[in-house]
Amino acid sequence: MATNTPYAPSKIYRHHVANLRELELAIGHAARIARAEIASGDPRNSLRSMLRLYSFLVGAWAECRLQKLLHETNGFSEKEREVIGQAKTQLEQWERTVDLGFRKHHQVWKAPLIAKNIGVTHAARREALHAVLSNELRIIIEIRNKLAHGQWIYPFNSNGDAVEPDKHKLINKENLQSLQFKYALVGYLADTVHDLVVSPATFERDFDSHFNKLLQVKINLKTRSYEKYRDALVRRRQKARAAGKKEI
Repeated sequence: MATNTPYAPSKIYRHHVANLRELELAIGHAARIARAEIASGDPRNSLRSMLRLYSFLVGAWAECRLQKLLHETNGFSEKEREVIGQAKTQLEQWERTVDLGFRKHHQVWKAPLIAKNIGVTHAARREALHAVLSNELRIIIEIRNKLAHGQWIYPFNSNGDAVEPDKHKLINKENLQSLQFKYALVGYLADTVHDLVVSPATFERDFDSHFNKLLQVKINLKTRSYEKYRDALVRRRQKARAAGKKEI
C-alpha cells in the first residue's frame, strides 16, 4: 500500500549529522578565540595555532559533509556509495559524487557527460563544479591532510624528506578572514552538490543562486583587505572596553 510517510534517515546518516554539528560548533569556537586574539594584538602568540586549528576543522567539515551527503535518504544507493568510496582520495570521491549525480539526473550511465548527452547548460554546470573541486576544494583537503599529520608550519612531501614550498606558503599566509571565506565557499559548493544529488528540481532552481554566492566569495578572497578586517576588530574591542562592556 502506498504511503506518503517519508523514509526515516539511517543511523549512519544521523551520526554524520551529529558529527557535522559538533564540527560547526568547534569552528565557531575557534573563530571566536581567533577574533579575540586579533583584537587584543595576540599577546599570547596563540593566533597562529588557532588559524591552523580553524583550517584543519574546515577540511574535516568538508569530509564529514560529503559523508552526510552520501547517506541522504533520497540520494545514493548502497552500491552507488561503494562506487564512490572506492576512489583513492577524498577529492576523487567528490568528483565521482558530482558525476554520478549528473548521471542519475539524466539517466546517462555510460556515455560521456558532455553537452551532447546532458545538454549544454548541465555540461557547463558540471565543468564549473569540477573546476571548484580541483582548485579551491583540493587545496583545502591537501592542507587539512598536512595539518592532520602535525605539519603545522613545515609541510613535507610524501617521502618526508623535503618541505613542499607551495604548501608551506599556503599554510603560513592564511588569516582568519581568508579562512572564513574558504569555509563559506565550501559550504556553497556542498549545498549545490547536495541539491544535485537529492533534489534535481531544487538544483535547477537554485544553482545560479548558490554558484553566484560562491563566485562572490572567490572575489572577496582576492579583494578584501585583511588589514581593514583586523583594524575593525581592534576598534570594536577598544570601544567595548571604553564602554565597560564584555570583550569580544
